Amino acid sequence: MGKFTTVLLLLSLLQLPAFAEPGDNKEKDKDIEVKVQVIGEDVIVDVSFPVPATPREVWAVLTDFDHMTGFVSNLQSSKVLDRSGNTLHIAQEGKAQHGPLSFEFSSVREIQLSPFEKIQSRLITGKIRKLEGLTQLKVEGDGTRVTYHSVSIPGVWIPPVVGKVFIEHETREQFAEVRTEVVRRKQNEIAKK
Repeated sequence: MGKFTTVLLLLSLLQLPAFAEPGDNKEKDKDIEVKVQVIGEDVIVDVSFPVPATPREVWAVLTDFDHMTGFVSNLQSSKVLDRSGNTLHIAQEGKAQHGPLSFEFSSVREIQLSPFEKIQSRLITGKIRKLEGLTQLKVEGDGTRVTYHSVSIPGVWIPPVVGKVFIEHETREQFAEVRTEVVRRKQNEIAKK
């Protein structure tokens, strides 16, 4: 899924005390299931959540790299460097902040698009050693089920419990921002009719 993979996994580089507890998520976002595993050097993140919109509507937000700073709060810049068919190179910079601590990040990733079904992402350059991600969209009732899986190797040690809690919190927050933007755009389209 590109940008979100990089941000989430760069957040895992932090060696911080946990300022976020599992109970402080907004009630409406509890249906965003997040599982983080640290196995050896690998950080594995799995996410699944429903969106009350079509796959095409969800896709429009997930692939809107040039405008992501407008709806993903910790991004300072995001742009498509080049495009060849369904392959893109995107560059992003931002600052993850939670409590009094912050972490600046930057990356260039290759994104492979399979319209309205899946987005594959691979790190080209950045502050971590490896990053591969896959986002899939599937029709579920009147909406769409978004699933996301990534594997990364961060450049620093991840505290086992504290790191996982922090990554889970930040992951849920970012996907909630994406879902909010999908719903906002859908409501705007309905209002225009």
